Amino acid sequence: MKVYLTRRYRFSASHRLHNGALSSEENAALYGKCNNPYGHGHNYAVEVTVAGPVDPQTGMVIDLGKLDRWVGEEVVDRFDHTHLNQDVENFRTQIPTTENLCREIYRLLKVRMEKECPRREVTLARIRMEETYANSFEYTE
Repeated sequence: MKVYLTRRYRFSASHRLHNGALSSEENAALYGKCNNPYGHGHNYAVEVTVAGPVDPQTGMVIDLGKLDRWVGEEVVDRFDHTHLNQDVENFRTQIPTTENLCREIYRLLKVRMEKECPRREVTLARIRMEETYANSFEYTE
């Protein structure tokens, strides 16, 4: 029996959508106001979903305190109140779209869970991010 647990977190960050291989005109046409040279910000909501059996000793899929610590250290502490293009190494060379941010958060948490999760049968199932009221993104392998 597999149970899915989803926990929600928040952080704020700014970014500029810009592809250095394109001209200024092409970037403006492709990204519109998101290509503002000074960047723009979002209040992101991130849902982290893990999956696994219920531990008969605890009655839980995963210790929420542990999950909160992992997400805090790998996601919130890393991205909150940053300019993604300038402050986050991976986004100096990768366009910090929310699609790419979603994939990066998945990668970071998967590595952390594989390293520290005592119950290997508990896995990272999905990352879902809300960038705005109208835009949400999901990533899973």
